[in-house]
Amino acid sequence: MTIRSAPELYAHAVAIEREAAERYTELAARMNDEGREDLARIFELLADLESEHLRTLEARTVDVALPAIPDGRYHWMDAGAPETAARDLIFRLMTPRMALDIALQAEKRAQAFFERVFTTCDDPALRALAREMAADEQDHVALLERMLENTPEASLASTVIFSR
Repeated sequence: MTIRSAPELYAHAVAIEREAAERYTELAARMNDEGREDLARIFELLADLESEHLRTLEARTVDVALPAIPDGRYHWMDAGAPETAARDLIFRLMTPRMALDIALQAEKRAQAFFERVFTTCDDPALRALAREMAADEQDHVALLERMLENTPEASLASTVIFSR
């Protein structure tokens, strides 16, 4: 896919950030429900970061007609009924390291998307915008990598230690 305009890039960025904010919020709530405060705190932090990026993007594009992005284009996990049991099992078995790795892979995919736009477009303004968005995702990648470095390879009851 080739991105040819700033509105198109913004539309993808909004969809990416919205999915991340929703998934992190869902994961935080689920971990709180299960009494797993270590994971809940991580996901609450990440949800806040993604929500902040989403609000910034929405403010920048308040008067811009954005093209529609197909529903589900950036979904991390399917929410459909056939996979509900499998999804619940993933949540129950998820260790702090697994949760962080899921988040890390999603952030890396987002970063790669923006880097691909940067390298494939000719418009200097669009390239600058893609570079800015890739840098934002790189910040999230770096944060998650630091969290992973400080998260022991322990059982489900392990405590995650991290700093912002």
